[in-house]
Amino acid sequence: MAVHIRLARHGSKKAPFYRIVVTDQRNPRDGRFIENIGVFDPSGKFELDRARFDYWRGQGAIPSETVSQLVKKHPAAPAAPATSA
Repeated sequence: MAVHIRLARHGSKKAPFYRIVVTDQRNPRDGRFIENIGVFDPSGKFELDRARFDYWRGQGAIPSETVSQLVKKHPAAPAAPATSA
C-alpha cells in the first residue's frame, strides 16, 4: 500500500478549502483517508500538525507536489488538531 499526503477539496463551489490528509494513493481525491493532519484555505489560513506530518514521512508517506510547496512556504505553521477517520 503506497501512502500519500495530499489535499482533499471541501467547501462550496467557488469557495473551496482543503484538508491535508494521509491516504492510500488508490483512493479518490475526496474519498476515504487514514488521518487528517491539517487545513489549507487559499484565503491565507494554513495549519499543519507538524509532528504527524513528520511521523508519516518517517513511515514512507510521499507528499504531493502541492503539499511539499505549502510546507516549504509555511515552515512554522501552527499545529492543527488531528482527527482520524
